Amino acid sequence: MKKKLIAGNWKMNGSLVANEALIKGLLTGLGTPGCQVALCVPAVYLAQVHALLADSAIDLGAQDVSEHEIGAFTGEISGAMLKEFGVRYALVGHSERRQYHFETDAVVAAKAQRALAGGITPIVCVGETLAEREAGKTEEVVKRQLAAVIHTNGHCISEIVVAYEPVWAIGTGKTASVEQAQQVHAVLRAQLKAASPQADRIHILYGGSMNAANAAQLLAQPDIDGGLVGGASLKVPDFLSIIASAL
Repeated sequence: MKKKLIAGNWKMNGSLVANEALIKGLLTGLGTPGCQVALCVPAVYLAQVHALLADSAIDLGAQDVSEHEIGAFTGEISGAMLKEFGVRYALVGHSERRQYHFETDAVVAAKAQRALAGGITPIVCVGETLAEREAGKTEEVVKRQLAAVIHTNGHCISEIVVAYEPVWAIGTGKTASVEQAQQVHAVLRAQLKAASPQADRIHILYGGSMNAANAAQLLAQPDIDGGLVGGASLKVPDFLSIIASAL
């Protein structure tokens, strides 16, 4: 049975001083975790956090990766560059990237491909808006988003991580009910099983305002293999509590 995965997404937060205090607090209280743990940090802090996490049980993650391998793409960061800083995971297709940077399903699929080619595990984010949920299109949307990634990366799809993040529940304090979350995770699991005989290896994380209060109940669901944690990952007691819930 695979261990659950708890990945923190700092978003655009942090400073050299705050990062050091946060990570020292996490490492002091972590002990030997019963799950896999990762921190996805802003690119400018990768070197600092890589050093702070050396020889620890926490893996390093990036918040994005370029769909290009090399070349005249000012501001982009390639998978090979991330790998040099010890990055194990990279978020791709986060709802904020889709919304504010107009990333299409095809772009997200290409980014996942570049991450895999660089030896980095992409955490592929999928999820519906409130309007799409109210229109009864949740399943249609998440299956379309994941299908693009499967189509482009079918031969190695078992190497990805999927994160279901209902857009209406990100940073809003709202959370999908346990039943709503499990239902979508089950849909994604079935889609992955149809695409790969090794689908059981794939972690499917819940990423909609998971916090210390609701983590245990969400993580107890049969198809929820961990969490993609936003604001709570910036608070040592809260993040440690979520990690402790992931048994």
